[in-house]
Amino acid sequence: MDDDSKWRLLYLKKLETEVVHAFSFLRDAGIEPILIKGWAAARNYPKDVERFYADVDLAVSASDFDLAKRLLRTEPGNKLGIDVHRELRHLDTRPWNEIYSNSQEIRLNDVMIRVPSDEDHLRIMAVHWLNDGGARKDRLWDIYYAVKNRPAGFDWDICLNSVGEIRREWIIATIGLAHKYLELEIDGLPFADQARNIPPWLVRALEKEWQSGMPLRSMHISLDDPKELFQQIKKRIPPNAIQATVEMEGRFDNRSRLRYQVGSIIRKFRPSFSGIRDTIVKKSEVKYRIRRPGGTGD
Repeated sequence: MDDDSKWRLLYLKKLETEVVHAFSFLRDAGIEPILIKGWAAARNYPKDVERFYADVDLAVSASDFDLAKRLLRTEPGNKLGIDVHRELRHLDTRPWNEIYSNSQEIRLNDVMIRVPSDEDHLRIMAVHWLNDGGARKDRLWDIYYAVKNRPAGFDWDICLNSVGEIRREWIIATIGLAHKYLELEIDGLPFADQARNIPPWLVRALEKEWQSGMPLRSMHISLDDPKELFQQIKKRIPPNAIQATVEMEGRFDNRSRLRYQVGSIIRKFRPSFSGIRDTIVKKSEVKYRIRRPGGTGD
């Protein structure tokens, strides 16, 4: 094993320890989280295939969310590096109580970790990947292995039909993309013909995103770099068709994506403007404090 492989293995072991600590920390306060993505996705991979991840994503009930946020702002909580979610937000429309009731506990380092059911997690991972515009081709392997290594009792009805027809289309299309690009075997699946019938716009949008080489970043982060700011603006015009469709809860049919892209621009304008404005105000305040008499500037 080379040094890079050893480092990755040690880092993944570190993250597993952080997962355990995170569950213990929140459970001590009476909060029962559900782990999504990351380690939960890596469970489906073969032992000889690494699924690298960098953080710990935990979802908690809406009633526990504010307390969880306060706890994670404390010194011991901040050290855990947890990304906490108020239930599943845009990632799923199935009621939280159903997600929780169908979740499963799996042992990790002698601690029981709660993760979604296999059916729910496949759906959550697919929507998360689509909501990022399919930017990370490597994360399509999450879908590949979740389908390929699904348990014998996997219930496609729960996975596909518990969230409505639109999201059913999304999940089937994502599985179709794993078939097209990663050669996932789908013969025998009840929706195999539909999975093979991928809308041409989806293929074009995905390949354009993979070829761009420019990840999407919040524009207020790029304010100090005019070149990067221009690139980020250019990347958003027009918006990623996949991301826009998912944001607007649109169908994966063969119609134009224009209405979803326009809707996405309108929807994002206010929060984007607010984020840029707040960043500019904060930078101005810092400069004023430095330059005023008694400040720390020259």
